[in-house]
Amino acid sequence: MKTHKNNNFDFLRFLFAIFVVISHAYPLSGGTEKTQWIYEVTNGQVALASIGLHGFFVISGFFIFQSLQRSTSVVNYFKKRFLRLFPGLFIVLLLTLLLVPFVYEGQTPLYRNINFYTYLPNNLSLYKFQSSIKGVFDNHNYHSINGSLWTLRYEFSLYIALVFLFFLRKRIAIVKACLLMSFMLLFVLHTFFLERFSGTSILGMRGYDIINFSAFFTFGSLLASFNLDKVKNKSYTFLISTILLLLILLIVSIYFNFYMLIKHLVFTPFILLIGFLSLPFFSTFGKIGDMSYGVYIYSFPVQQALVYYYKLNVYQLMVWSIIISVVFGYLSWHFIEKQALKYKNKKVSNLKVFNVFEN
Repeated sequence: MKTHKNNNFDFLRFLFAIFVVISHAYPLSGGTEKTQWIYEVTNGQVALASIGLHGFFVISGFFIFQSLQRSTSVVNYFKKRFLRLFPGLFIVLLLTLLLVPFVYEGQTPLYRNINFYTYLPNNLSLYKFQSSIKGVFDNHNYHSINGSLWTLRYEFSLYIALVFLFFLRKRIAIVKACLLMSFMLLFVLHTFFLERFSGTSILGMRGYDIINFSAFFTFGSLLASFNLDKVKNKSYTFLISTILLLLILLIVSIYFNFYMLIKHLVFTPFILLIGFLSLPFFSTFGKIGDMSYGVYIYSFPVQQALVYYYKLNVYQLMVWSIIISVVFGYLSWHFIEKQALKYKNKKVSNLKVFNVFEN
């Protein structure tokens, strides 16, 4: 994903990743996410993890649409998506397998445990998500080794769904109409028919999550098609006033318990408009590196390992896992993700590693 200057999106993505880490600390330490103060204050309507995930899909929908518009071909589009997602994922899965022998307590010898050999290829495929290896963290509150990875298949599925607009990209009016109709359908399904899809699944993806995440992603893409980023060229007072109005709507909806009905309509532009602000420090946060993906994919196994070796309460787990995950996120960005992204605009003849792609 391209780094944009004079905005807060790098910081927002990092903050959303931290929200997920904090939220996971509750159940992984033996408690429940429902004990979060924000969950109790909002009457169960909002949790830090949901804010983080919804924020990710909003920002992703906006910038992935722009990436599609800039792509020279479908192959070029998927090459960029592959380089952003899979190198970092491969390394975290590989490092996780190196950790397994140190925490393995299964009765069957590890070299005979088929789960150990299927863990990397299944999770690398995205759609055969394997959360655990029998004998690893069996006595924990959650047996999953990396419970954060379950959302990646939803993300990649939306990349695939969006690619069909590539063939219409020069007819922006049709593109806008397609996105608008798609969002309206998702919004209606979420508002009136969500219970019918709660028990269904497609390729291991739950119906509820497909509709929910897709609505945030699609609305983000729709706003990108209308060039919402041009709002930053308007007066600073206008931008702040709009953000405050959306914030008031969010607070009122939570207070009167109808946040679930309007969250896609209000949360999406709220996050994007905050991202367009140019604020000291926050707008230059990206100079440190885009650590959000690394923090997100490393935090869960880090937390599980800490619980395995140390008796930490929720707040101790929270603090130590954030520190360690940020370090891993920094290293992942600078040594894996950033290096892989250098290949996104290179022609096939110049590629030595990712030579199966065209430009």
